[in-house]
Amino acid sequence: MKPEQKLKWAMLVQVANWKSEPVPVVTKDDVDELYDALVESGQHWDAKSEMREGDVETGLPCQYSRHYESKSVAAKMPDGSWVGWTYWYGGGKHGEPEAIDWMEEAYSLDCKEEEKLVIVRTFSKED
Repeated sequence: MKPEQKLKWAMLVQVANWKSEPVPVVTKDDVDELYDALVESGQHWDAKSEMREGDVETGLPCQYSRHYESKSVAAKMPDGSWVGWTYWYGGGKHGEPEAIDWMEEAYSLDCKEEEKLVIVRTFSKED
């Protein structure tokens, strides 16, 4: 599946979970049709809005604009792979960053997860 199709799949899963329905079986051949049906029903807006913010910031270089702020974000897809994209935000009173088509600019990512022990020290002067 292409990254954009994986995002659509993740949104289909999210909507099914919200409605407590069985998760649909999705393939690369029918994901676009299933997502289009979701769009026609108008039930995709909340899932798309929630997905747009991503689950984690990647710190990778991303697109930029003088009109909006941006950062690279990513989410884990239902198949365990990761997809990243540019999250646009800001823009002031008349800005509309959610109108930017971020899904078609999505890209596949490799992700290496490591669990690390971290020691945090906080110092203060004695009285």
